[in-house]
Amino acid sequence: MGIKLLCTRNFGDKNIDNIRKLGYDVNIVREKGAHYTENMKDTEVLLCYDPFDTLDINNMKKLKWIQLFSVGIDQLPMDVVRKNNILITNNKGGYSIPMGEWIMLKILEMLKHSKKLYKNQQEKLWKMDTGILELYGRTVGFIGTGSIATEAARRLTGFGVKILGLNTRGREVPYFNRCFSTENMNDMLKLCDIVVITIPYTKKTWHLIDNTAFEAMKNGVYVVNTARGSIMDEGAFIENVKNGKIAGAALDVVEKEPLDVESPLWEFENVIITPHNSWISEKVDARRFDMMYDNLKRYVSGNKLNNIVNIYKGY
Repeated sequence: MGIKLLCTRNFGDKNIDNIRKLGYDVNIVREKGAHYTENMKDTEVLLCYDPFDTLDINNMKKLKWIQLFSVGIDQLPMDVVRKNNILITNNKGGYSIPMGEWIMLKILEMLKHSKKLYKNQQEKLWKMDTGILELYGRTVGFIGTGSIATEAARRLTGFGVKILGLNTRGREVPYFNRCFSTENMNDMLKLCDIVVITIPYTKKTWHLIDNTAFEAMKNGVYVVNTARGSIMDEGAFIENVKNGKIAGAALDVVEKEPLDVESPLWEFENVIITPHNSWISEKVDARRFDMMYDNLKRYVSGNKLNNIVNIYKGY
């Protein structure tokens, strides 16, 4: 009798067979609308993203480990996870390369006025833009210095910029010229021409970037957010776009997704909106499966798992 495993995604017959060969009894269900059934009662391992709106894991009394497809964990029913002492691992690093590339792309698009020039192309308007800016010599600050920020910083090193980072204690991180502690965030913000938000979402980071943070930033700052919309106070952000404090922004996340059609964010010419798309590439499925498969082997062998999440810190 194998270890009971519930997976909310079919990774293909070959991959699922390889999981079974490790000693797992695999049950596959569709994630959207998944409901608890009697054959799930002995589930020990759950591989998923977010079935928790309909799937009550409190009924899975033998559930010991949840391997998330995502990096973020805010979708988890934390009361159940903590009560039942369920081990949580995430997909840290699995989306870092495409997101690092996306950050790099959007920084250049903002400075090079790509959105405006694309609009001119659609209107068949041949009009030179003499306001194009250089990235060279600027200071880019990352709120959070995890794997996503590191991949973006790695790519920025060839552009002749100064790279600053913010983490809990201000510890040094490769590719960053200097790091600040979270309590000194505003000291970093005042130095930055471009601010990139990559920090995990927790109760402590809710509206971390508020009006006080915007006040600390330079006039004409550029802002990028690939983390979670609720890390930034959207109302304060909108006001600072309107008053010119923010010269441009690229948002892959917003406070309420999907973004409401009535939101003023759609209307700003200097704001680029993408639909939580920065993590997608043709390689993410393979990376996700490889990470999970390695952890499944570790679990069977009794070895320590990779990407264990501190369920009290939230990352």
